[in-house]
Amino acid sequence: MKNAETTVAKLVEVALRRYAMIEEGDRILIGASGGKDSTSLAYDLALKRRWWPASFEIQALRVETDVGEPQDLSALEGLFASWGVPYDKVYVPVRGRLKGGERMNCYWCSTQRRTELIRYAMAKGFNKIALGHHLDDIVETLLMNMLHKAEISTMPPVVRYEKYPLAVIRPLALCEERQVIAFAEEKGFRSVNCTCGFDGASRRKEVRRKIAGLTGGSSEQKRNLYASMSKVNTEYLA
Repeated sequence: MKNAETTVAKLVEVALRRYAMIEEGDRILIGASGGKDSTSLAYDLALKRRWWPASFEIQALRVETDVGEPQDLSALEGLFASWGVPYDKVYVPVRGRLKGGERMNCYWCSTQRRTELIRYAMAKGFNKIALGHHLDDIVETLLMNMLHKAEISTMPPVVRYEKYPLAVIRPLALCEERQVIAFAEEKGFRSVNCTCGFDGASRRKEVRRKIAGLTGGSSEQKRNLYASMSKVNTEYLA
C-alpha cells in the first residue's frame, strides 16, 4: 500500500471498530454518487471484506436525478466490477416531486435520494446503508446547524432508524477530506460531482471557509471540534 491508501484504510478500520459499524452477516448498501468519497469508501470496504473478522456483503447503488448535468459513469461501473462490488442505479425525479409553490434546494434533493436508498435497501434485504461522509462533512454540518438552525446536531457515525430495520454508517467519519482527496488521486479515481449549485451547497462552502479561518487549517483543531461532540459538559450549557 502507498501512504495515502494506508492512512485512509487505517482510519476507516478505527472508525469501524470504535463505533461497531459492521456485524456478522451484515448486508451493506453503499450510496455511490460517483464522487471521490463514496468511490474511496467502496474500494476500502471491498478490500476489508476479504479479511474483516465479521463476514459481510456489499453492493453499490447510485441514485440518479433530474438535477444537474447528465454524466458518463461507465468508468465508475468498470471500477466497481473490477473490485467485485455489485452495482445498480435508480432514477428519481427530484424536481418532479416538488409540490406547487415549493423551491428546489439541497435538503430536498438529499432527502429524496436518501428515501430511495432506504426503499431499495428495504426491498433488497439490506440492513445497513454506508454513506461517504467524512470528518469535514460532519464538522461542517455541526456548525451549519448551530448557525442556521440554532441547534447542536450533525451526521453521527452510526444512526439506527426507529421506523425501519436499518442503520446508516459513515466509515469515513475519522478521515479528513484532504486525506480522501490524496487517496483518490493516488488511486486515479474519476470524480463525479454535484452540479446543481443550490443554496445548500453555497452555504456549506461558506461554513467551510469559516472553519478554515477558525482552525487556521490545523488538523488537530478540526479533530478537536469533532471530538467535542462526545464531550458535552451540560453543566455549562444554557
